[in-house]
Amino acid sequence: MPPTAEPRAWEIVLGHLEKLLVSGEVAPGQRLPGERALAAELNVGRSSVREALRVLEALGLLSSKTGSGPTSGAMIVSRPTGGMSMLMRLQVAAKNFPVSDIVQTRLLLESQVMEALATRTPTPDLSDAEELLDAMDAPSLDAPEFLVLDAQFHVALADAAGNNVIAAMMTGLRESIESYVLAGAPIHTWDSTCSRLRHEHRGIVDAIESGEPALAQERIAAHIRGYYAESMGAH
Repeated sequence: MPPTAEPRAWEIVLGHLEKLLVSGEVAPGQRLPGERALAAELNVGRSSVREALRVLEALGLLSSKTGSGPTSGAMIVSRPTGGMSMLMRLQVAAKNFPVSDIVQTRLLLESQVMEALATRTPTPDLSDAEELLDAMDAPSLDAPEFLVLDAQFHVALADAAGNNVIAAMMTGLRESIESYVLAGAPIHTWDSTCSRLRHEHRGIVDAIESGEPALAQERIAAHIRGYYAESMGAH
């Protein structure tokens, strides 16, 4: 059996910070110990501490501010989503995650969102999603502007369902295929596509608010599959 590689100094720091989070010694919204303190405690250089903090910041788990005031230093973010979105985008760009697999995952996640929203009494607050629907009705929107609102609508439904993990994954999944959808939408058919998507969005919300989970799931599945088939079929 080949020898196990020794962890690099920044990985030691990362492992230590993970233990602090797991134990509850450091919680989201709290500041991490300073660079000097961590370097001395772990017997590593401050550059290794900074490297570990940069990794956490890139993953969306950390907010870092310079200065000496009460809001300065490195603080754990309470709802990290950026890192997962970045990972999804890069994996799709590198062809490691086929877009069809991502769409299938969206079907699973959004079906669960539909069930959670349509079976809960009272129905969760969908005002954020409905505001986005109203914004998507503006006739002056071009395709990129519409797709940004469309992405926000799907994430808003996931947020309303109350599952932070699904909401974070939805952000990443939606961003991962948005460029494919935009590239695949023929300009000469965009008006009809846009009109159809508006109608489908309203139908999804109607099914949720009427407490019909099976209908909501049927409509979200048809919406996602149709959207994907049309965009990719244009290539």
